Amino acid sequence: MSQPQPKTDNKKPTAIIYGAEWCGWCHTAMDYFDQKKVSYIYHDIEKEEDAYNELVKKLGGPVQGVPVLDVNGQVILGYDIGKINAALTQAA
Repeated sequence: MSQPQPKTDNKKPTAIIYGAEWCGWCHTAMDYFDQKKVSYIYHDIEKEEDAYNELVKKLGGPVQGVPVLDVNGQVILGYDIGKINAALTQAA
């Protein structure tokens, strides 16, 4: 599987996806944001030490799994479509 490229543009809301190349739910989140035309940045926490450390700081402890999504400051553990949609609605 090829390495996903970060996607950004000037549209709001902005999301950050903390994930791993092997994570199917991470790719599902990217596909969902693409479909919804939500700009996002993808970080592979297994390959980006700074992103891993940033995530640990946001979580206030160790990373238990991926994906972890940050939608305009709202941290969502896992691919929880209800919470994702709620965060996107609040951010709009």
